[in-house]
Amino acid sequence: MASIAESSHLTALQTKHAGIEARLRDEQARPVPDTAMIQSLKKQKLKLKEEIAGA
Repeated sequence: MASIAESSHLTALQTKHAGIEARLRDEQARPVPDTAMIQSLKKQKLKLKEEIAGA
């Protein structure tokens, strides 16, 4: 039972990571990207990556 919950949690983290990646790409593609937003998204993405690695 725990492995199903862990798998579901990992899938949720990966989905969230992919969403942040998409937002990051969109922001970087803008004519005048918001550097503060990019920095924030990168930090969020890194935290998720570390959490995925630890799962």
